[in-house]
Amino acid sequence: MASSATVGLKCPSPMKATSNGLFQGDNPLDFALPLAVLQICLVVVLTRGLAFLLRPLRQPRVIAEIIGGILLGPSVMGRSNSYLQAIFPAKSLTVLDTLANIGLIFFLFLAGLEIDPKALRRTGKTALAIAIAGIGLPFALGIGSSFLLRATISKGVNSSAFLVFMGVALSITAFPVLARILAELKLLTTDIGRMAMSAAAVNDVAAWILLALAVALSGSTSSPVVSLWVFLSGCGFVICLTLVVPLIFKWMARRCHDGEPVEEVYICATLAAVLAAGFVTDAIGIHAMFGGFVVGVLFPKEGPFAHALVEKVEDLVSGLFLPLYFVSSGLKTNIATIQGLQSWGLLALVIFTACFGKIVGTLVVSLSCKVPLHEAVALGFLMNTKGLVELIVLNIGKDRKVLNDQTFAIMVLMALVTTFITTPVVMAVYKPARIKMDYKYRTIERKNLDSQLRILACFHSARNIPSMINLFEASRGVQKRKGLSVYAMHLMELSERSSAILMVHKARKNGLPFWNKGRRSDSDHVVVAFEAFRQLSQVTVRSMTSISSMADMHEDICATAESKRAAIIILPFHKHQRMDGSLETTRTDFRWVNKRVLEHAPCSVGILVDRGLGGTTHVSASNVSCLITVLFFGGRDDREALAYGARMAEHPGISLNIIRFVVEPETIGEIATIDVQENSSLKTMSMDEEFLSEFKKIQKNDSVRYEEKAVRNASETIAAIRGAGRCNLYLVGRMPEGELALALRRRTECPELGPVGSLLISPDFSTTASVLVIQQDHGNVSPNLDPDMEEESPDKDSESS
Repeated sequence: MASSATVGLKCPSPMKATSNGLFQGDNPLDFALPLAVLQICLVVVLTRGLAFLLRPLRQPRVIAEIIGGILLGPSVMGRSNSYLQAIFPAKSLTVLDTLANIGLIFFLFLAGLEIDPKALRRTGKTALAIAIAGIGLPFALGIGSSFLLRATISKGVNSSAFLVFMGVALSITAFPVLARILAELKLLTTDIGRMAMSAAAVNDVAAWILLALAVALSGSTSSPVVSLWVFLSGCGFVICLTLVVPLIFKWMARRCHDGEPVEEVYICATLAAVLAAGFVTDAIGIHAMFGGFVVGVLFPKEGPFAHALVEKVEDLVSGLFLPLYFVSSGLKTNIATIQGLQSWGLLALVIFTACFGKIVGTLVVSLSCKVPLHEAVALGFLMNTKGLVELIVLNIGKDRKVLNDQTFAIMVLMALVTTFITTPVVMAVYKPARIKMDYKYRTIERKNLDSQLRILACFHSARNIPSMINLFEASRGVQKRKGLSVYAMHLMELSERSSAILMVHKARKNGLPFWNKGRRSDSDHVVVAFEAFRQLSQVTVRSMTSISSMADMHEDICATAESKRAAIIILPFHKHQRMDGSLETTRTDFRWVNKRVLEHAPCSVGILVDRGLGGTTHVSASNVSCLITVLFFGGRDDREALAYGARMAEHPGISLNIIRFVVEPETIGEIATIDVQENSSLKTMSMDEEFLSEFKKIQKNDSVRYEEKAVRNASETIAAIRGAGRCNLYLVGRMPEGELALALRRRTECPELGPVGSLLISPDFSTTASVLVIQQDHGNVSPNLDPDMEEESPDKDSESS
C-alpha cells in the first residue's frame, strides 16, 4: 500500500512512464521510469557507501540503510526544496512507495523462511520465558509512555491504536537483524545465540500478531465491529494458509532433486503465491506484507527448493527494492521537528524506556533461570535489537495517522540508537571462554616419526582443489606410520544475504566450523573431489566451511586448527596464476587473513603459491612423478620445511633435492652488516647440524639428493637458486637464519613469504614450480612481519590465539 504524500496539499498530476529524451526537449526527471531509476541508483550508492564506512564498527547493514534514508529525507538533504522537488517530488512518491512495498513483501517472505515453526515448538522453557518477559515488560512500559506522549506531543490521536502501536514498537526484536549480528559475532550456534534466536523467533511471531491487532484498530472507521472483522478475517486467512500452503509446497519440493535445477514453473508459482497472499491481506485491511511473511513461515525449509528460491530472489530484493523502503521512511522522518528541551527529553525517555524494558526484563528472567550474569546482560542487549521490523511498525502507524511527524522522528531515532549499541556492548560484555587445548605435535619436525600427521588445509574456491589434493597425496608418507589426517576448510565471507544465515546454521556448531557427518548434497563438487581422493589413496579428507567476516576469519582457522590438533595449517597465497604464467591478486583481504594466521596460529603454517602443482587434476599414486627442492639456509623454519620434504620423499613417486647454502670460510662476517647475536647464531647452527645429521642417518633413500653450495654473497646465492634446475615444488622456510638469509631479507617484497619465497615468485625469476613457504610453530613469540605491512593492515586483535 502506498503511503500518503508528505509534500504539499494539492493532489499532484500523474507522471508519464517514459520520456522522449533530452534532445526532444523532455526532462527525464519529469517522467516516472527515469526518475525511479535515478532514485534507486542514488539510494544504493549512498547506503552501500555508508555500510562500507560502518563495517569497522561491525554494524549490520540496516543501520546504514536507516541513516541513508534519513540523510536523503527532509532532515538533511531535503532541507533544500529544489533538491526535494527534483529528486523526490510529491508526484513520484506513489511509484517509489509501490516499488518499496513490493520489495518489502518479498523481504518479509525471506524473513519468514528463516523462521522454522518446528523449532518454535521445540523452544525451551528458558527461551520462552525470556521471550515473554521481553515482550511483556516493554509492552507495558510502551503503553505507560504513550500516555505521556499523548499529553504532550501526540494530542488528538486514536487512543487505543496509539497505545498498541507504542507497546508493539518498544517490544519488538528484529529477528533478521539479530541473526546477522549473532553471525557476525560468531555466536549464532553457541548456547547464548540459540537462546537469543529462539526467544526472538517467538517474539517476532507475537509482535506480528500484535501489529495485526494494531492495524485492525487503526482503521479509518471508528466502529469497533469493523476492527473485529478485520482481525478475525486475518486469523481465518492464516488458518486457511496453514492448511493449504504446506501441502502444495511440499508436493513441489518432492519434485526438486539435489544436483538438478529447480523448474521455473515452481519458482514463478511461489512468487505469484506470495503476491496473491499480499493482495488478500491488503484487501482484508491488514498490510500486504503479512501475506508474504505467513507464506515464508509455512514454506518447507528442507531440500534444494528453498535454497534455489532464496538464491533467485534475495539479491534483487535486498539490493535494489528494500533500500527504497528506507528512503520512503526517511522522507517521512524530519529530525528538525524534535525541537526544544521537552522534545529531546521525550526522545531520551523513549530510548531509556525501550532499553530498560527489554534489558531488565530479559536480565531478571535469565538470572532466575540460572543463566550466568555476563550471558544474561548480553542476552538483554541482543533482545533489544530493532531494525526493519521496527520501521515497518512505525511507517504503518504514520500512514494510518496514529503517529505524527514528531513522534515518528523520535521513534525512528530510538530504533537507530538501540540497534547501534547492540554489537559494541555485546562484544564488551560477552567474550566466550575459549579452552586452550594442550596437544603435543604442533610441528612436522618431531622425534616420533611414526606419529600421525594432521593437516588443516584452507581453500578459497574450486580453483585451489586440484593442487591441494596433489599436495595431500605427496604428504601421505609410508604405510607403517599412523598415516595422514586432513581437514579441508572452505573459507567463505559472511554476507548480508538470508542464505548466508542458513549456511551458517549448517556449517557451524558451538560457534566453530565443524565436520558435518549428516546428509550431503551430491552436487557439492568439492565433497565429490575429496571422496574420489579418499577412494584412490585411503586418506580421509573431512571438509568443513568457515563463514565469517574477513576481519576475524583467522580466528576460525586458528581455533579449528587447535580443536583438530593440527600440526600445520596450509593457506593459499592471495594471488593466483594467470594463463600467461604471471600472478594476479585474487583478493587483497586474503593477504591480511594469511598475515593474522601467521601471527596467531597454534601450530606451523604453510602458504602455498600455486602454479598448478601436479596439473589441474588429481594424479593417482601410481602415476606420481614429482621433484621437490628444499632450499636450506638454517633456522627452525628451514628445519620444518626439510622435515616436511623428508616425509614427502617417502612417496615412491617423489624425488627430493636438498640444497644447503653455506658461507665460504674466508667471507664469514663480511656478507651482512646486520648485527647477529653470537650465542643465538651458534645455537641455531648447532641445532641445524644436529637435525641434518639425524636426517642423513634416517634417509637411506635413493630418491633423496643432498648437496651443499658455498657462496660468498647474496648475488651468488640468487644465481645458485636460479641454477638449481627445474622442479615441481619448492619447500622453503619463511624466515631462514644466518648471514646469507639476513642479506636476502633486504629484497623481501612479500613479508608473509619471507626473503626466499618472495624471490621465487618475483617476475624476474622464471620458474613454473609451485612454492610452499613454511613457518614453524613459534609459540608465544610474534613472527617477524614487515613494519610496512603492520602499518597498512587493519587493526588486529590484541589477543593471541
